[in-house]
Amino acid sequence: MVKLGFCAIKLQSINQPTNPSSYRPIALTSCLCKLLEKMINRRLVYFLETNNFLHRYQSGFRKNRSTLDNLLALETDIRLAFLQRKHLVAIFFDIEKAYDRTWRYGILKDLHDFNLRGNLPIFIQNFLKLRRFQVRVGSELSDFFLQEEGVPQGSVLSVTLFSIKINGILNQLPFTVKGFLYVDDLYVSCAGEDMNVIQRQVQTAINNIQNWSVKNGFTFSTTKTAGVHFCRKRKLHLDPEIQLDGNKIPFVNEILFLGIVFDKKLTFLPI
Repeated sequence: MVKLGFCAIKLQSINQPTNPSSYRPIALTSCLCKLLEKMINRRLVYFLETNNFLHRYQSGFRKNRSTLDNLLALETDIRLAFLQRKHLVAIFFDIEKAYDRTWRYGILKDLHDFNLRGNLPIFIQNFLKLRRFQVRVGSELSDFFLQEEGVPQGSVLSVTLFSIKINGILNQLPFTVKGFLYVDDLYVSCAGEDMNVIQRQVQTAINNIQNWSVKNGFTFSTTKTAGVHFCRKRKLHLDPEIQLDGNKIPFVNEILFLGIVFDKKLTFLPI
C-alpha cells in the first residue's frame, strides 16, 4: 500500500495469485477525498443526465437503472423472437482491462464535446494525470511507476468517467441491431427469419464497433467474446459465421450474462 497524491494503491489479485498480470492497482482514498469526489460526481452526473448525454440503453451506475434493465430487455427480445418463429443472434463482448486502458485524453475530449467548461473539467484533468504507484513485497518497495492510462479503480468518479468514454459505442449500431450496455458488459442482438440477413447486419455492427474501439483505446478479447443463437425451430439450421478482428466468434449453447445463465432455448436450465 503506497501513497498516491491524495489516495493510496493496493495491488489486488484478480484470479491466479502466481501470475503478475493477475494484479491491478486499487485506489484506497481517504474519507475526505471520497466525500469531495462524491460531490464532484453528483454534479457531473446531474449535468450528463439533464442534457441526455448518456445513451438510453446504458444502465450502469445510473439512478433508477440496474442490471434488470438489460436482462429483461434480452429476455423480452428472445421470447418475442420465439413467438414470431424467428432467429435471434446475440453477441456478448468482453473488453480487455477496460478500466486500466481507458483513454484519459478521450474522456476530456468527450467532456469538451459535451460543451462542459469551467472548473469541473479542470478538476477531472488534474484528477487523472500524474498518478504514480509502487509495489511492496514484504518490507521492500519498488521504484515508482507512472500510470499513463486508465481510471483509478475503487474511486467514486471512475465509474462515471468510464461511462462517458464507453458511451459512444452504442451509437455505432445500425437501426436493425439492438445493443445494451452495463458498464463494460455489452451485448448486441438481431432477430429475423433469414439467417443470412442477420449475419450481414450483425457483422456490420461488429465492424463498426471494432473501428470505434480502435480509435478510442478499447480492445475486445477475441477468446472471451461469444455468441448465442436463440431459436426453437426444429429443423436443422447452422449458426452464423461472424468475425471479430479477423477471428471467428464461437457460438455456445449457454452463456453467463450479468449473473444469469441464458441458454439457446431460454429454459434457464443447465445444458
